[in-house]
Amino acid sequence: MDTAMQSLPEGYRALVVGASGGIGAAVCEALAADPRCGALIGLHRRSEPPLELTDEAGIEAAAAQVRDRVGALELVFDATGALTVDGHPPEKTIRRLDPAVMARAFAINAIGPALLIKHFAPLLPRGARALFATVSARVGSIGDNRRGGWISYRSSKAALNQIVRTAAIELAFRHPQAVLVGLQPGTVATPLAAPYADPAATITPEESARRLLGVLDSLGPGTSGALVDHRGGVIPP
Repeated sequence: MDTAMQSLPEGYRALVVGASGGIGAAVCEALAADPRCGALIGLHRRSEPPLELTDEAGIEAAAAQVRDRVGALELVFDATGALTVDGHPPEKTIRRLDPAVMARAFAINAIGPALLIKHFAPLLPRGARALFATVSARVGSIGDNRRGGWISYRSSKAALNQIVRTAAIELAFRHPQAVLVGLQPGTVATPLAAPYADPAATITPEESARRLLGVLDSLGPGTSGALVDHRGGVIPP
């Protein structure tokens, strides 16, 4: 995959969380092929250090180990998320709403990424360009919701979009050149999307990763806090 993060300094250091998933693995592959990338760490449940998205103590410990290993990070890419939660598919009607499943969706899709921002954003360099992205979803847009359904997934991603917006405002005080955004990856041919996607409308994880990294590389601090799709368009909140 021909991807180079031209906006970051030579030898930039990158972290991918959710590196064992379809999009995360493809992002890792693209960054590993970038000759300008000086260090690449991929974290997931079975990595070293391991990272469990709902375990704050583990996230804090992983961040400390990453800091000790590479110091600062110019790029953090969070590729975590869940559409089917503990075997429960997205509900088509509010009549199927299960509060335990909904709470779990929020834990994975909103609280987990918020904890990643909390513990890994401090590793971004001050006074220099840095990029922090988390994979979100177009269905998390309130203004773009015209079909209903998928209440737990939609609302957890809407919460994530608000978390990104709020955290970006705070981040700008300490890291004025940093960009923190949510990214909509397109309909990607992964096990997560396979039961719900039209195969003719999907793109490969490799193509999604290429587009997302290219879009991320092009964004300036003025876009920080936004939800941006894989073609570079800003999605309404």
